[in-house]
Amino acid sequence: MIKPLFIALGFLGLHCYVYYFFATGEVLPARKEFRDFPLTLHEWRCSGLERMGADIEANLGVSDYLICTYRNDALRKEVGVYLGYHESQVRSGGGGGGGSMKERVIHTPKHCLPGSGWDIIQADARPLDLDGLPERPAEINRFIIAKENDRQVVYYWYQSQGRVTDKDWLKAIYLFWDRATRHRTDGALIRFTVPMDKNTTPEESDAVFESLAREMLPLLNEYIPK
Repeated sequence: MIKPLFIALGFLGLHCYVYYFFATGEVLPARKEFRDFPLTLHEWRCSGLERMGADIEANLGVSDYLICTYRNDALRKEVGVYLGYHESQVRSGGGGGGGSMKERVIHTPKHCLPGSGWDIIQADARPLDLDGLPERPAEINRFIIAKENDRQVVYYWYQSQGRVTDKDWLKAIYLFWDRATRHRTDGALIRFTVPMDKNTTPEESDAVFESLAREMLPLLNEYIPK
């Protein structure tokens, strides 16, 4: 009789804890917007920022983002960059008119890439230890993807509140914990894409990625708050 009572009280206490902390207004930290991000980083240059359609932006639930192809004429290489910042990952209501809930959680490339017609032919994690990472060394994802005759290497990770993770389940745990303890759910997806030709090895793509990442990562803390 006593044991079920303690279990019931435990569930009641957890419910009150979650309600109290989760009902508290979110903290939205100050940050720079990506429209001010440098388009020239040493020998890497972006000719202009790209924009997604309004429907895609709404589907992703992203608050601010940067899409740009940086080119290095000396290396004769280019790297596609996507930086997507979500100031909140809490679902928002559709308003008083009965609209649907708006999803704002960061989408994983593991699902988005196949949905865009790309096959993931190799997926692994690799270490990254560069200035600018809030945690060093870090583990990031590296995918080799294919669509017909095209090949690309995709590097991505999640960065939020001073943490770096390559794992979706760990990102979800951090999201729950930070919402309860810090009233923050902000975070970002960082993704670099390096095109491959038939003569390019994954290791050569790694070197191209790190050449740009080395210039870019030290700037990100002003755009992705710790």
